[in-house]
Amino acid sequence: MKMALLKAPTPQLQWRCSVAPTTLAFPNSHSISAGRGKGREWSWRVKCTTSATTSGGGSAEIEKGAANFSPGSPVRATNILVVGATGTLGRQIVRRALDEGYDVRCLVRPRPAPADFLRDWGATVVNADLSKPETIPATLVGIHTIIDCATGRPEEPIKTVDWEGKVALIQCAKAMGIQKYVFYSIHNCDKHPEVPLMEIKYCTEKFLRDSALNHIVIRLCGFMQGLIGQYAVPILEEKSVWGTDAPTRIAYMDTQDIARLTFIAIRNEKLNGKLLTFAGPRAWTTQEVITLCERLAGQDANVTTVPVSILRFTRQLTRVFEWTNDVADRLAFSEVLSSDTVFSVPMADTYNLLGVDSKDIITLEKYLQDYFSNILKKLKDLKAQSKQTDIYF
Repeated sequence: MKMALLKAPTPQLQWRCSVAPTTLAFPNSHSISAGRGKGREWSWRVKCTTSATTSGGGSAEIEKGAANFSPGSPVRATNILVVGATGTLGRQIVRRALDEGYDVRCLVRPRPAPADFLRDWGATVVNADLSKPETIPATLVGIHTIIDCATGRPEEPIKTVDWEGKVALIQCAKAMGIQKYVFYSIHNCDKHPEVPLMEIKYCTEKFLRDSALNHIVIRLCGFMQGLIGQYAVPILEEKSVWGTDAPTRIAYMDTQDIARLTFIAIRNEKLNGKLLTFAGPRAWTTQEVITLCERLAGQDANVTTVPVSILRFTRQLTRVFEWTNDVADRLAFSEVLSSDTVFSVPMADTYNLLGVDSKDIITLEKYLQDYFSNILKKLKDLKAQSKQTDIYF
C-alpha cells in the first residue's frame, strides 16, 4: 500500500433506505428498513484525512504501527487493527494476536477512563469513532488486516455503529487498500429480517462482499463469558435470575477459542471470501444452563421466568412511541432468542478445514466448572482470612 492511496477520490455515502456509494462504485446497493414507515435520509462524507489522535494525545502516524511508514513501504501481514477492542470478544482477539506476535493497533472511542489495559498488554491504542467517519482513515495507515468486533452501545441507536459506521469503515478500507477484513456476524441473521440488528448484520455481510475487499465473515452463536453475569454471579449473590419459558438452544463458545480459530482462518488463504460459523460443542437451553450453575455453585437459583408472550406484547407496546423504537429493536432480538430456535451448527467440517481437534474446544461444563471452582476457592480463602483477623476483647 502506498500513501498515494490517501489521495483517492472522496467516497461518499447517501442513504435513503438503501446504500449507494457514489465514488467507490460498488456493484450493488442493498435495501434496509429505516424510519419505521417514514422516509428518513442520512448522508455524510468520508474524507481521507489523517487527523485521528491516539489516546496519548499524539497523531496516529507517530504510533509504532505507522511510525516507520513511508511512501512505498510494504505493509506487513502482521499489522492488524482491532475495532471494538474493549469488548468481550475484542479483548480476547487482542490478547491472542499479541501472543502470536502480531503488531496490534486498537481503535477505541475517546472515553473518560482510557483503555490502559490494552497498552499494558503491548497494543497501540488509537482514538476514533465509527459514528464520526472523518476519524477513521488515519487509523488505517500501515494496516494490513482489520478485525471488526465492534457493536453499538445499548444506549445508542443500532444503526449508528452497526450500520452507518460499518459502511464508512468498509469504504475507507477499500479506498486505502486494506488487504483483509474480518467481520463478525450473527448465526441465522439471514433468516430474521424482522430483527433490526440481524437484518443489519446480513446487509453488512452483503455490502462487504460487494465491496470486493478480501474478507472473511464469521457468524457466531453465543459467548460463554456472557453467562457469568447473566446467571453465575446472580446465583452466587442470591439475586434473581431472569429466564424465559422458550426452548431456545444456543451453542455457546469461549471467546478465547473464537480468537484462536479466527487467526487460524486469517492465515489460511483458501478461506478468503468465505462465510464461516463458529459454534460450541453443545447447544443449551436457558433452564439447562441455570441447572448447571446451580449444581456447580451448590445452591438453588431464584429464577424469574418471563413468558415469550410478554416479550411480544412489550415489543408491540414500545412500537407505539417513536422514542422507544430502539428498545423495541432490542426486544425483537430478545424475542428471537426466546423462540423455538437452535443457534448451533455442526462443526466437524469447520474443524477439518482449520486443522483443529474438537477436543481442544472447551465445553460449557468445563468453562463454568473452572469459574465456580476459582470463585468458591477465593470466597473460602476470604472467609478464612476474615476469621483470622477477628479481634476479641
